[in-house]
Amino acid sequence: MAKAPVLTVDGLSIDYVTDRSVPAVEEVSLQIHRGEILGLAGESGCGKSTFAYGINQLIRPPGTISGGSVTFHDSSGEDIDVLALTGRELRGYRWDKVSMVFQGAMNSLNPVIPIHAQLGDVFKTHRPEMSRAQRQARAEELFEFVGVPTNRLRSYAHELSGGMRQRVMIAMALALSPQLIIMDEPTTALDVVVQRDIIEEITRLQRELDFSVLFITHDLPMLLEISDRIAIMKDGRIVELAGVEDIYFAAQHPYTRQLLRSFPSLTGTRGDFIRHGAGNEESGEE
Repeated sequence: MAKAPVLTVDGLSIDYVTDRSVPAVEEVSLQIHRGEILGLAGESGCGKSTFAYGINQLIRPPGTISGGSVTFHDSSGEDIDVLALTGRELRGYRWDKVSMVFQGAMNSLNPVIPIHAQLGDVFKTHRPEMSRAQRQARAEELFEFVGVPTNRLRSYAHELSGGMRQRVMIAMALALSPQLIIMDEPTTALDVVVQRDIIEEITRLQRELDFSVLFITHDLPMLLEISDRIAIMKDGRIVELAGVEDIYFAAQHPYTRQLLRSFPSLTGTRGDFIRHGAGNEESGEE
């Protein structure tokens, strides 16, 4: 039985308008359920990041949301019309209800401010009632959550490894205990060993804290491993949305099967991956 939704997106469309209007996201509808990891896969340029920015009201000109709705179902029982939020209400929604680990997150840290000051700014803005001692205790708790030594709180970004900076960004995303975290290519530019460590950390935290995750990547095999459901995006549209086993064993859309076929097996002969897990491509069926 499916859990209650934390976010409902209905017919969301986003265009980039210059001399003409260019659609980037077209009439996307989906729900993210409480406590699930929903994977969003597709090739570069298909609209994944634009969609993520749209549901967090982060689209900037020349981008514009041209249609649809985004509803956040708060744990208090309130339904929030995200696209209608402005000012203080919007600031309260971001990071507090929904947070985001941005693509290229390793470069998102301010290079001239120590990490503890950047975390402190989050608390000062969203939790002004917290004392300095409480902010410090929460920052140390977050670092312990993500496996970074607490003495690194006084470090600057350039003093941290790539994997450690990524963990810091995840800690910042968790700072206000959001109900949904959007992770946009969170392992980009990391070597494969560090990628594995980060993925294991994300799934561990998600199980322990029971937040929902929208995990965006072009790496479909990774999503097959960690997700509850997977949405496949092509040319700004969701072409398939199903459980992991259905995607792997019975993919319905030709593009999904092409994505699966693009990742060769590490063992056996070429084509084994698709032959054992993605339907009828070996027969040439589209």
